[in-house]
Amino acid sequence: MAVAERPRRRAKKRPSGRRLVQHDRGLGVRFIAGADEAGRGCLAGPLLAGGVLLDMERLGSREVRALSRLDDSKRLSEDERDALYPQVLRAAVRVAVISRSAATIDRDGLHVSNLAALREALIAVAVPGALCLSDGFSVGAIDGCDARAVVGGDAKSAAIAAASIVAKVTRDRLMVRCAASYPEWGFSDHVGYSTPAHRAAITAHGVTPLHRMSFASTAYQQLTL
Repeated sequence: MAVAERPRRRAKKRPSGRRLVQHDRGLGVRFIAGADEAGRGCLAGPLLAGGVLLDMERLGSREVRALSRLDDSKRLSEDERDALYPQVLRAAVRVAVISRSAATIDRDGLHVSNLAALREALIAVAVPGALCLSDGFSVGAIDGCDARAVVGGDAKSAAIAAASIVAKVTRDRLMVRCAASYPEWGFSDHVGYSTPAHRAAITAHGVTPLHRMSFASTAYQQLTL
């Protein structure tokens, strides 16, 4: 008589936040500062860099549980990001948000503006001896600290992922408020990213002071400036 094979149990996936915290603990430093940006690829609105300082000695089991769903903000839904935001603020020792306006991005260039904002965010939260981690790009030396770039850091480091949540939630809320001043452009829906609806609004209504005119968008090509 044939015996039915039992289905194999799937290994329980470790919550991403615990893995990220474990990564930062493994760095062997008490204070970890992380920085990440939001809005880099948008047609409108500022670029925001978030900075978060974690004290790995103070990060207990309760805080780790609260951050268990922490991940790269792009992998999370809006509701998940909003739920994590206050948990990050409670778990962090310091939090900072640095902004670069559309006019500054047009003047200085996106990459220069991005690096400057990330660097300022780290300087704003770091303490002497902290390890400063930036997502993807090196921001140069920071006095009193070791600074490192982590490729894909928002999916590896708890400090960087926490900074990505702070930057993304803050920026999205800002763009929703901007929608009240510029209702025709639908900022509350696309928060400044290049979507068909956003490009159609530019064609129909032109641009606002929030738009980055240095970007090579097809939507701008149809305008008489």
